[in-house]
Amino acid sequence: MIPTITAFERSPDRGRGLARDMRVRWALEEVNQPYHVRLLSFSEMKEPAHRALHPFGQIPTYEEGDLVLFESGAIVFHIAQCHAGLLPDDAVARAQAISWMYAALDTVEPPIWDLSMAMILEGDKSWYEERLPMLKERVRVRLGELSLRLGDADWLNGEFSAGDLLMVTVLRRLNGADILNAYPSLLAYVARGEARPAFRRAFDAQLAVFLSGSSAPSAL
Repeated sequence: MIPTITAFERSPDRGRGLARDMRVRWALEEVNQPYHVRLLSFSEMKEPAHRALHPFGQIPTYEEGDLVLFESGAIVFHIAQCHAGLLPDDAVARAQAISWMYAALDTVEPPIWDLSMAMILEGDKSWYEERLPMLKERVRVRLGELSLRLGDADWLNGEFSAGDLLMVTVLRRLNGADILNAYPSLLAYVARGEARPAFRRAFDAQLAVFLSGSSAPSAL
């Protein structure tokens, strides 16, 4: 059965591939699985029909028969468990790759998200100039630790895995920012992820939605 995922009808990232459905698209492309996409407006995301799939009224969701999932990390984990290509066969390496999935979403993403939201939403607040250096320092600490662990390796734990997929999508939120430019190894790491054919297919599919401006559901 071909799964259906949900995505923004008009993504606020303006086609940069930062919305969290990108993670799911990329994972499905990596394992060569077809999928359908149901596009939602912001108002439709808050309606009862979608909240039945995602209690917090967000995207993405994943539907496959009777199975309904929400949260991008959980969806990517499910895909990686069901299809070869995103988790190692070796039990130890597999567990380590899963650890990197959690690290991307629980350790590295929160300070990056906090900084991004502050820069978007808090620029006119009285506390902004005082708070910004603290937020940037939290990001630098995590980037420094990650860069040290990556070293000169291509990927975090041997071969490319779902841990790298999630980590690259997290770091891409800093693309073009001086804070990431200070870590050449991480810049190269992100570039390797973006160069993967599966990433390009996923990115182009999401970008096409933005460029079309269509509200009609699409099947990919």
